[in-house]
Amino acid sequence: MTAMFSRIDQRHGGGHARTAVVQYLTTDVAAYLNGHFTDDHVRREMFSAAGELAYLSGWMAFDNAQHALAQRYFTTAVSLAAQADDAPMAGHVLRAMAHQAVDLGHPGHALNVAVASVEGDRYALATPRERALLGVVHARALAAVGQKKAAVAALLRAEDDLSSARPGDEDPARVFFFGEASLAHETACTLRDIGDLNGAQQQFRRSVRTRAASSFTRTHAVTLGYLGAVQARQGAVEEACATWSRALDSMDGIHSARARRTATDMRRALSPVRGRGISMVAELDHRAAAYLAESA
Repeated sequence: MTAMFSRIDQRHGGGHARTAVVQYLTTDVAAYLNGHFTDDHVRREMFSAAGELAYLSGWMAFDNAQHALAQRYFTTAVSLAAQADDAPMAGHVLRAMAHQAVDLGHPGHALNVAVASVEGDRYALATPRERALLGVVHARALAAVGQKKAAVAALLRAEDDLSSARPGDEDPARVFFFGEASLAHETACTLRDIGDLNGAQQQFRRSVRTRAASSFTRTHAVTLGYLGAVQARQGAVEEACATWSRALDSMDGIHSARARRTATDMRRALSPVRGRGISMVAELDHRAAAYLAESA
C-alpha cells in the first residue's frame, strides 16, 4: 500500500490522495499496531512499515505546503522507527525534515537535523543508495548555512555512495525514487545555493535528461522550473522561457504546492520584462497565471 501511494505522490503530487493515505494510517494501520504479534521481529517490522507510511503522509503534506501537519507526521514516523529499532528509517525521516527546513528558510535547524540523519547507525546501517540520499540533503543544509567546502565534500561523498550501490542491495522500498536524476537535482540545488550557477545548470540538465518523467512527473516539473530560474538569473531569458514552457507542460494533473511555487517564481522572474512586448514572455506569463488559477 505504501509503495502504491508513493508512486501516486511521485506522479501526481502530495495534494493527490493524501486523505486516503491518512485514512489508511489512522484506521487499518493503527489497528495493526494495537494488535498481537507472533514475535518481536514481526512487531518491529510492523512498526517500521507503519513509520514509512507516516513518513509518506508527512512528505505529501510537505509537498502540499501543509507544513505544520507534515512536521507532526514526521515526528510520528521517527517515533515509530524508534519503536522498530530501525535506525536507517529514522535517518530517512530526519533527512526529510532537514529538506523541509531548508525550503522554509531555517538553515540552522536544517543543518542540525541533517547532521543527526547521518550520525551513527542511521548512516552506517543504511544501504549505499539511502546513504547517498541522506548525504546529498546534508550537503544542501551545509550550503544553506554558507559552509561551501563542507557542502562540496558532502556532495562528493553522496556521489560515491550512489556509485557503490548495486542491483543486489536490499534497498528499502522508500528509496525506489532515488537514482542519478534525484542526486543530480539535489546536487544542482546545492551548487545553486553556493553560487555556482553554471554547475547548477549542468546538474539540472543532467537530472532532466536522466529522469523517467512519466513516473516522476512532479519532481520533473519542479526540476525544469528550477533550471529555468537559473537560466533567467544568468540572463538567458528566451532559454528560460523555453524551459519554463516545458515545466508547465509537465504540470498538467499535478497537485503540488512546490509545483505551484515554481509557477509563481517564474512569473516573478518575468515581471521586469513583462511589459516589453516579447510574445514568448507574454504567452508564458499567461500560461503560468492560468495554471495557478486552475490549481488553486
